[in-house]
Amino acid sequence: MKSSEVIEALWDRMQARDWDGIAALVAEDAVVEWPVSGERMVGRENYIAVNREYPEGWAIRVLRIVADGDEVVSEVEVPHEGIGVFRAVSFWSVRDGRIVRAREYWTSLGADPRPEWRAAFVELM
Repeated sequence: MKSSEVIEALWDRMQARDWDGIAALVAEDAVVEWPVSGERMVGRENYIAVNREYPEGWAIRVLRIVADGDEVVSEVEVPHEGIGVFRAVSFWSVRDGRIVRAREYWTSLGADPRPEWRAAFVELM
């Protein structure tokens, strides 16, 4: 499986809540970092547990996946019924068909409002 296919499969399995399937894609000693919240998950079990325990009501829509060898970047949108819409850009390192390291930048839409000084230069999306 190509590195980009590993990440595509990860998001598909995450959407399906296929935790055993995700385990097959993540190295036992993988490290996943969330710099925005200052958190680091060490080990496959912790990464899966965090995602498994997240409050239900979410879906995943993959917006793009770009790969260069074993390095992959994904952008996803994650609407949640009760919380709002999240976006994540994730940087993945894949070795031998398994995720060994990731750094994910999560934010919710509207969490970083546009400063007024930029209003004359930008359009709202």
